[in-house]
Amino acid sequence: MLDRPVAEPRPPVDRRPVSRPVAPPIEPEGLNLTALLGALRRRRTVLVACLVLFPILALVAAKNLTPRYTASSTVMFEPTEYAARELQSILRDESTTDAVLASQIEIVKSLSVARRIVARFGLTERREFAWWLEDRDRAGTLPFRVRERLAERLQPVLPDLAEMIAPRPIADPPPGELAEIQAAEALIGHLDVQVVRNSRVLQIRFTSEDPQLAAAAANLAGELYISDQLDAKFNAVRRANDWLDGRIANLRAEVSRNEVQIAELRQEAGLTRGVSAGLQTEQISRITQDLIEARNQLASAEARLGAVRAGSGAADLTALGAANLVTQRAARDEAQRELNRLSAVLGNGHPDVRAAAGRLAAAERAVGAETARVGQALDAEMRTARARVVSLEQSLSEQQERLNRTQGAEIRINALERETEAARSLLRAVLERSQTTVSQTAIEKPDARILSPATVPGVPSFPKPTLFVAAALVLGALFGLLLVWFLEQADSTLRSGDEVRSALGLPCLALVPRLRRGILGRMRAQDYVAHKPLSPFAEAMRTLRASLWLGSDPPRVVVVTAARPGEGKTTTAISLARSAAMNGERVLLVDCDIRQPAIGRLMRAEGLPGVTDLLLGQAEFETILRRDHLTGLDFIPAGAAEVHSLGLFMSEGMAGLLERVRRDYDLVVLDAPPALAMADARVVSRLADATLLCVKWRDTPRSVVRNSLALLEDAKARVVGAALTQVDAKLHRRSGYADSEVYHPRYSGYFRE
Repeated sequence: MLDRPVAEPRPPVDRRPVSRPVAPPIEPEGLNLTALLGALRRRRTVLVACLVLFPILALVAAKNLTPRYTASSTVMFEPTEYAARELQSILRDESTTDAVLASQIEIVKSLSVARRIVARFGLTERREFAWWLEDRDRAGTLPFRVRERLAERLQPVLPDLAEMIAPRPIADPPPGELAEIQAAEALIGHLDVQVVRNSRVLQIRFTSEDPQLAAAAANLAGELYISDQLDAKFNAVRRANDWLDGRIANLRAEVSRNEVQIAELRQEAGLTRGVSAGLQTEQISRITQDLIEARNQLASAEARLGAVRAGSGAADLTALGAANLVTQRAARDEAQRELNRLSAVLGNGHPDVRAAAGRLAAAERAVGAETARVGQALDAEMRTARARVVSLEQSLSEQQERLNRTQGAEIRINALERETEAARSLLRAVLERSQTTVSQTAIEKPDARILSPATVPGVPSFPKPTLFVAAALVLGALFGLLLVWFLEQADSTLRSGDEVRSALGLPCLALVPRLRRGILGRMRAQDYVAHKPLSPFAEAMRTLRASLWLGSDPPRVVVVTAARPGEGKTTTAISLARSAAMNGERVLLVDCDIRQPAIGRLMRAEGLPGVTDLLLGQAEFETILRRDHLTGLDFIPAGAAEVHSLGLFMSEGMAGLLERVRRDYDLVVLDAPPALAMADARVVSRLADATLLCVKWRDTPRSVVRNSLALLEDAKARVVGAALTQVDAKLHRRSGYADSEVYHPRYSGYFRE
């Protein structure tokens, strides 16, 4: 053993349990673009596999599917205007609405049209439309025969299993008409009718495995639709004409019946028909007019007679036709004026006055005589008019009495005449409509016409490989993303320092890269840090040492443990100790994994006395201390004795050993067994200043690590942090995590492999 300088005494170390440092909380990233891209980068192999596999499977499926062809014809729906109101109510709607177009679609896809297509092309003999033919073909296939024979053999032994294995029995084909109906129902599923948007054009499409049949069936569906429209119109016209003819016959019979009744009533009542009314009515009307005229004449005669007797003026007498009387009265007046003039001039006794008086007397006599004559004439005229009035009044009274006696019959006759006239008017209207219906040329024109007939399709409408591949690519991308999300959610391992902080509440002190076989060559992993001091692996060890030293209370005794075996704790402990020794520190490495010691074997000291021998009092400290030939660090193997190690670690000897090495070394690394299964690790961790938990990258489940951490905390161990070991640098560099930057090629100039 080499002589070593004696270190200055140090104050005793407070070994009371110290609570572990809590890493600053890391907010979960959640579902953001960075996290998504990182997950895609980590699982890109899965995503690429889905993107490649799904299109390949879709292409293979498209090649193996039976091709189907779709032929399309277009029909224009043009409702025709009708002049006859009767046909408007029978043959057409008021306007072309969506409901009308939907009705036309259902007409094209009706069972009647489908059955005629089936009958025209004999589709009951095609497997595509006749399911019973598929059953018949299925009976001859090898899988059917194999399942049938297997079920027969299992029936005596395992009847339930035989029933499950037995194929579905072959059904008998339906009879003729039922077969046609079922084939028509299957054909409707191949027939598609749609309305071209914002138009009255119907697009009729038919899909079949036979392109010739697809085109012929699409054209036939359009032709049948148009011919059905014409048949419906002809039937409607025929029904309308039949109705009109029946109505005409009824109206004619009604008119004839009314005329006969009118004639019978007239004959019974003795009524004669006048020009414009009944004969009695016309007579009463004529007598009434004559009576009015006679009364007017009587009034006129009375008025003239009164005027004459009253001595009216000359104008009134002239109007009454008494011109002579007017002349004579004028002569009398002239004689009176002459007498008055002569009397005033000559006096009353003058002969001229007496002559004038004689002329006046003669004029007076003439006036009296003429007045009497005129009065007699007017009086005679008045009596004649009065007699005529009386006569007419008697005639009118007699006619009214006669009319009253026949009034009931007249009322019935008038009612029958009105009914007869109404029936004649309706008969004329119906005759006019009948003639219009017969001559309506638009009735012979259908409400639809074919715009473009279907042609034989040259390219299958199904399957479309390009569409299949595109859809499969999208589906593969979606499935790949879903699978990536599921794998990310199902992955309970730790993959980055951020996940260590968020899942364990511990700082991630270092990311220790995995040493692949190509990098190691002939070197051993524990020797790599000594041979490649400028490698990323050696830098990770220096980072780990710096993280331990930079704490508020730098530990001297550090336990390196893990949750379970295979985490790389021993390699990490040896590499950490050698890296610190290469930095000029005084370092001691102690193998505390008594049951599976590895340091003695790896450091070429297997079988030599070690820590167990020291604690049992079978060896001295100086005899168990070994020197590493590569870096000069001191190490103590586990020892050769197989003893109950837990009791040794709990003894005063172990505490004294650690107290001694604290004074002599800058760093003491204890390689402890896994903490989850071995109690030794918890005991040793409690005695040490700090505990480093090694976690294998993307391997150890979080629940296992949390359980181990809980056990260490229950033992009052000071867990200062965790180290992710065996990190695949290439994969982690493409993972998208924040700490993957350290493996970016831009830092390659700082390292030497």
